[in-house]
Amino acid sequence: MVRDDFLAAARSAAGLLRAPEVAAAWPGPSALAGFSVSGLAGHLAYQVLGVRQALAAPVPEEETVTLLGHYERVEWIGSAHEDPVNVRIRDGGEQVAADGPQALVAALDAAVAELAGTLATLPERAVRIPLWGPWSLSLSDFLVTRMMELAVHSDDLAVSVGVPTPVLPDEVMETVLDLLARLAVRRHGQVGVLRALSRAERAPGSIAAF
Repeated sequence: MVRDDFLAAARSAAGLLRAPEVAAAWPGPSALAGFSVSGLAGHLAYQVLGVRQALAAPVPEEETVTLLGHYERVEWIGSAHEDPVNVRIRDGGEQVAADGPQALVAALDAAVAELAGTLATLPERAVRIPLWGPWSLSLSDFLVTRMMELAVHSDDLAVSVGVPTPVLPDEVMETVLDLLARLAVRRHGQVGVLRALSRAERAPGSIAAF
């Protein structure tokens, strides 16, 4: 169930943020250009904190789009490093992490505990984050987007501080990889992705989803 899988990914991220290596590297640069370790940690935590914020808001009236329709609309895909959308994302991560690593872990733990109760009984509904633009997603699709972000940025943070990337449950990674594969096909075409996964001698140089 996507709600349980999201919570598993959220708990994994919280465990990573507790690693002493994260606190030790807090003010330094991360593996992502322009992101400090603290900012990347804040961005990772926001993938959970933002769910709580979205569910606390009224049910949106904006159009509910499909999962891939969402990625057709977001500004950050294909944008340059210093474009306003990416600057805003980096600044947002720093703001979320402004009170330090211990406070961030405490806030994330509290959000996970609250969402475990909320998601157990909440009917399916539309949700949105205002920064996206004038559209919404179903709750299930929204949680899939957050799971992908949690998986990708957990790897980014782990590499940044020199710890192993967390191993997520198979159910989580199946969902994440399915989404990334679909986005890769959209960007590179069926043949390129097919060859990358089956024929090394004909594989393109990259099938990165973004």
